[in-house]
Amino acid sequence: MIVTIDGPAGSGKSTAARKLAARLEVAYLDTGAMYRAIALACLRRGVDLNDPRAVEALAMGLDLDLDCGPTHTRVRVDGHDVSEAIREMSVSEATPSVAGLPAVREYLVKRQRQIAAGLGSLVTEGRDQGSVVFPHAQVRIVLEASLEKRAERRYQELAADGQDVTLAQVRDNLRRRDRDDARHWTPLVESGAATVVDTTEMTLAQVIDDLERLVRARRQER
Repeated sequence: MIVTIDGPAGSGKSTAARKLAARLEVAYLDTGAMYRAIALACLRRGVDLNDPRAVEALAMGLDLDLDCGPTHTRVRVDGHDVSEAIREMSVSEATPSVAGLPAVREYLVKRQRQIAAGLGSLVTEGRDQGSVVFPHAQVRIVLEASLEKRAERRYQELAADGQDVTLAQVRDNLRRRDRDDARHWTPLVESGAATVVDTTEMTLAQVIDDLERLVRARRQER
């Protein structure tokens, strides 16, 4: 079974997907980490993010490896674990420039489908998992939350990691990303193809419980 979780940054997708995968005892795929890894490589190698061909060339030739377990997605670039480095604010700022390139998205969509084929069952999260990558997934979910709540969550995560950012910077980053990303999951919401879960007033435990009930109910329907 493939379970897709899409939605805006800060809605709790990564944590929810990881914990849901652990409950279901299947692999967890963080697709956003793939785009972030390319963005990180661009920053470290001095590749101009405004040069699509240069970014595309780096992406196609990058030694990018993902280890997808029930509780984690570890990311390695050129053999080095960058799972923490890709969460830095500078990478968050750079990632939309990478994710907006059609050639990069097409390449990573193929990679994501290959990973799923090898794993069989998984919980995957991102922006376009239920709409583009796995449109025939057995369970498609969209997590939502207010901008203020999402900004607060992301700010707390970054501050806990020791990053020097302000709540206003995080809020502005999320607002810009929303403008670019919403088109990916909006069709799922408008068509009723996905189940929408608003996490604004929910605890993490409540979110995971709701998602698990949903998935197990779908399993029984099969």
